[in-house]
Amino acid sequence: PFASRVSPGLHVYFTPRVEGEDTEAVCRVLKGVFGLGLKCLDYEKSFTRSDVTSSPETVWQYYSPLASLDGLVEFFQRKVCGLKDGEGAAAECRRQAAELLAADSVDISYDASSRALVLSGFWSEAPGGEGWTEYIRAPVAGSKDKMEVGFLGAERAVDPEEIKMGGLLGVVGEDDKLKPTLFSFPSRHHALPRDAVFSVSFPSPTGLHPTMAVSMSPAALQRPPASPDATCTLHTYLTLPSYIFGDKYQLGTDDRLFLESHHLVKLQSVTGETDLEAPDWSVSRWGSNWLFEVATPPADRSPEHWNVTIPLHLRYLHPSESGYRSAAVPWPVVFWACTASEEARMQFNPFDRVDLGWEGLFGPQTVFYQVHPAAEQGRLVEEVNVPVLKANGIFSSKTIELGTVVAIVLGSLWVLWKLGTVVWGSGPQKRAENQKKSQ
Repeated sequence: PFASRVSPGLHVYFTPRVEGEDTEAVCRVLKGVFGLGLKCLDYEKSFTRSDVTSSPETVWQYYSPLASLDGLVEFFQRKVCGLKDGEGAAAECRRQAAELLAADSVDISYDASSRALVLSGFWSEAPGGEGWTEYIRAPVAGSKDKMEVGFLGAERAVDPEEIKMGGLLGVVGEDDKLKPTLFSFPSRHHALPRDAVFSVSFPSPTGLHPTMAVSMSPAALQRPPASPDATCTLHTYLTLPSYIFGDKYQLGTDDRLFLESHHLVKLQSVTGETDLEAPDWSVSRWGSNWLFEVATPPADRSPEHWNVTIPLHLRYLHPSESGYRSAAVPWPVVFWACTASEEARMQFNPFDRVDLGWEGLFGPQTVFYQVHPAAEQGRLVEEVNVPVLKANGIFSSKTIELGTVVAIVLGSLWVLWKLGTVVWGSGPQKRAENQKKSQ
């Protein structure tokens, strides 16, 4: 499950108890936890309806670029750690909360019916690179809580659709020593070899119509180790903030020449804001999601890199002093989707990671193989310089507004003057014609 990925940033999936009831509450919570800078009014205006097929209820989706988890950590340290008894326990709580800043991903889920809040963090390596040191206390005597610690490693599974784990497990406060364990379970998410990587770039000059280039290594293009009778297709899933978007009519075309030139097969799904004309300040929704099936090179070709290009468009942004604004575009997710056998019981995976946005667009009997982002990249976000009007200078927005008003006024006066000359000139001519008729 930890192999699964989403684009970097804050992802929220929300199912209201009653549609239309207290629509602003979820945005108040998000701003209170992650900061007031979030572009969130209420879920009906700022969220988008997710296109997932696995949920019978309406799922609302929200995304926002998020540079760090400082807001979340401060919220936990203030609201949760403040409830701890004793300064020592509170200090340990604050230390553990601060470790979330180094996590690769943090998942938070809340079930209103059971009132259960679950927080899961994943670290691919120890924070600070100095190894792991954790002090785990046993639950209070008489409590129903249980703390289990495990040291597990991946084993070679017999079934390619399963993950096999082996190692040591122990219950804190109950077991005197760790006990060996070995178990396997069907999993929808698998990792490809480390050399199966992709990278993202925007060729210069970007202008207002940038093209996202997704470059994949040869290992990423090889068929994943699924069962021989499985059908596998390569996909990429884009999460685009409101200031950048695609043209669904252009990208959803059946023109084979266009699709082949961009190494695309088809646009499978698009949700969110796709207005082609609106400037960013008039768009209330967070943005849009795009799922593409990607073409692979023919069997007789083995290119060093396979580039998939997706033409995009930037919205008009507010003026700036320099005439440019920076727009952060998160990297997409690249993965293989393979059909699983009917015998695989994917729904019984206790470690499954759900509500990723893209996995719900496939059937329940689907196995995903993740292509890794290039390791040399740090923050998986591309910064695009967007040309905007200058706030000052000859061609500033105020100058253009004033010039537009002057042009409209002068044009209106010229039209009125021309109409007046026609009316005034037609008066004597009509009187002369009337005199001729009377004679």
